[in-house]
Amino acid sequence: MERLTDHVVRLGTWIVNWYLLADDEGVTVIDGAVPAYSRQLEPGLAELGRSLDDVKAIVLTHAHADHVGVVRKLQARLGIPVYVHRADRDLATTAKSFGRNDGSMLPYLRRPMTYRLLFELGRNGGMIPQKIENVTVFDDGDELPVPGRPHAIHSPGHTDGHTSFVAGDVLFAGDALCTLNPLTGERGPQLMPSAFNRSTEQALASLDNLGGTHASLLVPGHGDPVREPNGAIGQARSRGAT
Repeated sequence: MERLTDHVVRLGTWIVNWYLLADDEGVTVIDGAVPAYSRQLEPGLAELGRSLDDVKAIVLTHAHADHVGVVRKLQARLGIPVYVHRADRDLATTAKSFGRNDGSMLPYLRRPMTYRLLFELGRNGGMIPQKIENVTVFDDGDELPVPGRPHAIHSPGHTDGHTSFVAGDVLFAGDALCTLNPLTGERGPQLMPSAFNRSTEQALASLDNLGGTHASLLVPGHGDPVREPNGAIGQARSRGAT
């Protein structure tokens, strides 16, 4: 757990992040990591001086299994809405991937990091997709009516509905880029591995959508936060596909 700003707390582990975004109206959970990480929620809320009663919504950057793990349980417990981009609604509500990704996992099986990832996800329930019964959809450019008022920036490629968010001076990048490659272990701003992307070419193009937001901190789904988001986006663009 890490307090990043007065209003943002980073939860998760070395391999996958999720976040709490707070304002005077309450707290929004950004992404949902894997099921066993639910134990992190109340300590994270306490860091903000909040409790479970303050959690008003869950917002997803996308609906992959390692980003929705706590969502179904938390929604059932609190009766709060779950927001996902319209193009990821079916992925969220059926937990079934549609179509093939750009790359194969096979080239990564020689990498020790791949097995560390699979072990971490497996022991924490992250290998089994979680269906979300009820979702509220949004579109590109929407300001969501939840604490922190995150502004949606559609950034497809990793999934069709992948969306990043700007709230205050923080850019929640999701898996539009990472600073720790979860299959190779390489650090620094870069695209997610092609084995996880619906279209790596589209993901690369979507980086253009993230520039010029005036955010001063970029927080990814995998890896450490970085200052100077525009510089990080440029680095990821120059590295290209992995």
